[in-house]
Amino acid sequence: MSKRIEVENLNVYYGDFLAVEGVSMEIEPRAVTAFIGPSGCGKSTFLRTLNRMHEVIPGARVEGKVLVDGDDLYGSGVDPVLVRRHVGMVFQRANPFPTMSIKENVLAGVKLNNKRISKSDADALVERSLQGANLWNEVKDRLDKPGAGLSGGQQQRLCIARAIAVSPDVLLMDEPCSALDPISTFAIEELIQELKTEYTIVIVTHNMQQASRVSDKTAFFNIAGTGKPGKLIEYDNTDTIFTAPSVQATEDYVSGRFG
Repeated sequence: MSKRIEVENLNVYYGDFLAVEGVSMEIEPRAVTAFIGPSGCGKSTFLRTLNRMHEVIPGARVEGKVLVDGDDLYGSGVDPVLVRRHVGMVFQRANPFPTMSIKENVLAGVKLNNKRISKSDADALVERSLQGANLWNEVKDRLDKPGAGLSGGQQQRLCIARAIAVSPDVLLMDEPCSALDPISTFAIEELIQELKTEYTIVIVTHNMQQASRVSDKTAFFNIAGTGKPGKLIEYDNTDTIFTAPSVQATEDYVSGRFG
């Protein structure tokens, strides 16, 4: 079940520092939304507020609302651990647990959520998740081997399998291909297209071509200068952002005139 995300006037602070200011946007279900913009403009910070991952940094807080199908992730009494079960995250660097086998990596999130699971259910879930990440055929004969022994592209798909094993509604991806070669990048991009039939997907990318290839909607973030907050400048259908943006700064960025 993919979900719609509505963000209302979100400010993100680290202590007294306003990192991201005044973001309001609706993120569509069963679609890919890309966040683009220069380094330091708050796009990864904003992405992490969508599953309260930014809270692992001391002093981080938000003002405003993030609604997932109408439920405020920041409402009183909302458990951030539960939020992260429904809103999964795939990071820039593939981070399989090095001491765990491929199979154990896939099941890590499920076990973390204290789900008791029979061996047959676990085996079925591992296969389904690895199939979902287009990795099953490559690893089915070595599920008990370390996840860290896979190639970089395979490790990233293993992390995607781990994220989808807990049946989230939303998948957040923070530059998931930046450390990968072109062939692995293509595999992940194809996978994103398949996954969007089931999930709401939000991806941060520095790669313009990637944003134009994989996303349905694109949000351009920018920053007025060092020490200033990141802001959402323009948000529209991806082809509009790349061919006929309404803000000059967007056009300058996507055409490579700055950034």
